[in-house]
Amino acid sequence: MIYSTTETVPGYEIKEILGVVTGNVVQSKHIGRDVMAGLKSIVGGEIRGYTEMLSEARNKALQRLIDSAQQKGADAVVGIRFSTSAIMEGSCEMMVFGTAVKLRK
Repeated sequence: MIYSTTETVPGYEIKEILGVVTGNVVQSKHIGRDVMAGLKSIVGGEIRGYTEMLSEARNKALQRLIDSAQQKGADAVVGIRFSTSAIMEGSCEMMVFGTAVKLRK
């Protein structure tokens, strides 16, 4: 599966648009990450626990987008964008969306 933030795929022509596909995950923090984040906020610097949490959420959301595109019979997903939002205290949603397409070489 080809997936790209660009609107086209070099060397290919889009022969059919299959529609918008999405993938999302709602991730919550746990007490261990909260404690470390609190300590880190005192001294400053990267909060690795949160960085890892968001990276994991992004990877899960992207895999769900790819699965959705494959169910539609897509060869690629173009115009991919990522979005995050707070759902409630202590959790956030990572969403990825794009356009599933069929390609012609």
